Amino acid sequence: MTKLEKLFEIFESADCALITSDINRRYFTGMKSSAGIVLAFPDKAYLLIDFRYLEKAQATVTDAEVIELKKLVPQITELLKKHDAKSMAIESETLTVKELNTYKHYFTNINIVDDDSLSNSITNLRMIKDDYEIECIQKAQDIAEKSLAQLMPYIKAGRTEREVCLELNRLMFENGAEDLSFDTIVLSGVNTSMPHGVPSDKKIENGEFVLIDFGAVYNGYHSDMTRTFCVGEPTEEMKKVYNVVLDAQLKGLESAKADIKGNELDDVSRKIIVQAGYGEYFGHSLGHGVGLEIHEKPNASPNYRLSLPKGAVVTVEPGIYIAGKFGIRIEDFVVLNENGCDNLTKFDKNLISLN
Repeated sequence: MTKLEKLFEIFESADCALITSDINRRYFTGMKSSAGIVLAFPDKAYLLIDFRYLEKAQATVTDAEVIELKKLVPQITELLKKHDAKSMAIESETLTVKELNTYKHYFTNINIVDDDSLSNSITNLRMIKDDYEIECIQKAQDIAEKSLAQLMPYIKAGRTEREVCLELNRLMFENGAEDLSFDTIVLSGVNTSMPHGVPSDKKIENGEFVLIDFGAVYNGYHSDMTRTFCVGEPTEEMKKVYNVVLDAQLKGLESAKADIKGNELDDVSRKIIVQAGYGEYFGHSLGHGVGLEIHEKPNASPNYRLSLPKGAVVTVEPGIYIAGKFGIRIEDFVVLNENGCDNLTKFDKNLISLN
């Protein structure tokens, strides 16, 4: 069953769906492009795409009929008539107000369903990864971990955060990454207390933590991991706080499974950090979904009270960030199943001292 067929198993709010976002268009067709639309009906789907992508689409897209996009309104009108459609749903989450007004202006004879039903259905569908998606995510993670292993000897006192960041990015592309999951984060010393800080020209010094948060993209799918190392020997305080974060992460991984609520999973790790006296220094959620986007649903956060579905890929990334001192984050990501989870991250998470 194709993803578009699965969509209409859960979506019934309109006779057809107009899919215009780049990410969702790729999700349903398997093809990356910066333009085009998918017009999907319960019995058939169409990809309308311009001449720049036509040859590629004709060669690769199998789940929708490929039509060269020349005049959008007449072509959509013709397809709506062909399928006797009286209503058309749009993606409320991504379509702009201007675009919506344009569709309403030209399609006055059809009911445009502009509530959240289509976007919610697509979100629910995308949360559950199939075997191919997990294979791509695992491949992305393998590229990231291989690159980090190759980077380790390069991380030394005297290197700048920016230099380490650029070398890691180079390695990921060399090892087969299609893209970076996000702007790679490499921080050292007091800068590690900023969860999403930006690499600078600060030089790494002996006795400092180095926090690296990064990921690779493979066939559109992202990986995400964080490791915190020490260059030289850590202080007793650094060891103590690191072990609190590690314990919180391990307990979170032990509890991660299908049907646990997002806030409940967050609470497992958060309680450990709070009980150790560092609750005020853990200011972000425990985790988030990963797929075609680096942040997607479901979430493991204090405010996410929905159950995490079987097949979802979520991060488990507790952290402690003490301004003026240091910060620590340890992040894996896992596939949820009925009995627990499969950890896609294999890289050592014990505190490593680099010389």
